Amino acid sequence: MTSLRERFTADLKEAMKAGDKGKVSTIRLITSALKDKDIEARGLGKPETTPDEILALLQKMVKQRQESIAIYDANARPELAEGERAEVAVIEGYLPRQMDEAQVKAAIEAAIAETGATSVKDMGKVIGALRGAYSGQMDFGKVSPLVKAALGG
Repeated sequence: MTSLRERFTADLKEAMKAGDKGKVSTIRLITSALKDKDIEARGLGKPETTPDEILALLQKMVKQRQESIAIYDANARPELAEGERAEVAVIEGYLPRQMDEAQVKAAIEAAIAETGATSVKDMGKVIGALRGAYSGQMDFGKVSPLVKAALGG
């Protein structure tokens, strides 16, 4: 499988040849954010950004755009919201398919059994196990309350 970096480059070339200005713009935003992340890591003496960090960056970009869409919709700016939706569609194309609610609940139960968690105090272990196994496939902001509830919190 090709790396995400290689996919960005290939897709950028393809979009430029096709004249898809929106996709070209969005991929350039992604690569720019990735370069910033690489520069930040180098400054801290760390190696190049890992695939998991790239997925986290893409998820952050999607979340930022979804927040902007909500603001634009609330202020009757549909043309701006539509531009953000187009960017979200391109960015989500690079993310793994998100797990549905039933899959998330099953993964939480499996992680609890795997870690031997018995109370809310063990929540960190469960979240850590989920992050390791399902990075990029679930929204951990929504998963935390589910884990807490499953542990009796």
